[in-house]
Amino acid sequence: MNYKELFNLSNKVSVVTGGAGLIGKEICMALSQTGATVYVAEIDERKTAKMISDLRSQNLNLKFLKLDITSENSIQYAVNKVIKEKKKIDIFINCAYPGLEDQEAEFEDLKSSFLKKNIDAHLVGYMLCCQKALKKMKKQKSGVLINMGSIYGVVGPNFSVYNKTKMTMPAAYAAIKGGIVNFSRYLSTCYAKYNIRINVVCPGGVFNNQNQKFVDAYKKLTPLGRMATPKDVAGPVLFLCSDAASYITGHVLMVDGGWTAW
Repeated sequence: MNYKELFNLSNKVSVVTGGAGLIGKEICMALSQTGATVYVAEIDERKTAKMISDLRSQNLNLKFLKLDITSENSIQYAVNKVIKEKKKIDIFINCAYPGLEDQEAEFEDLKSSFLKKNIDAHLVGYMLCCQKALKKMKKQKSGVLINMGSIYGVVGPNFSVYNKTKMTMPAAYAAIKGGIVNFSRYLSTCYAKYNIRINVVCPGGVFNNQNQKFVDAYKKLTPLGRMATPKDVAGPVLFLCSDAASYITGHVLMVDGGWTAW
């Protein structure tokens, strides 16, 4: 067995929603460096074009794909475009983050319209992406799909990390990520007979120049003593996309520096 070849993604066609984002960019680089053709599925064409241009010296096979996960028509158009150009989708990664309004609002003050809007954009958006991608993978009788969850889709937040900051953990985020986690388990058993593997990656806090008080508090509560970097997340995603993970489906992989091990 040539174990190095297990991580070779040559001739694989992949789609990464939110591919120009903090984590998505690193995932696109990881997939492309191991041989995959990567469609950077984003709503912001200018931002994506800049990303692809900045990485041109690395000779990565990155292509912009217009995709808005809040629009079913946009998702269907994007999936059809990839199939038309490449005849298949081997890997589909849901990494887009539509964002939340009223991030700092207390739960008691949230309006039902806010909850519905954000669940629609994020959770339903992921579900629709899965629906369209899996329909194509089912015909191929193969594929890998990964949904990006969160530690807060599995455990409750430690609110002490937000002391003396304006930051908090929105209730809608926990509900959405929790839904993504168990929905992925559902899909994994539903589509296993078609040789499709479906897993979830749940990162802990990823450093992105947050409030220093939050960063210091977060580090103290993490066994490894630091926040994650985007590459910390991209590596495990790459593993789950590869043949090295050929017997893994329905798994929730915690990438959290030990946060959930306490």
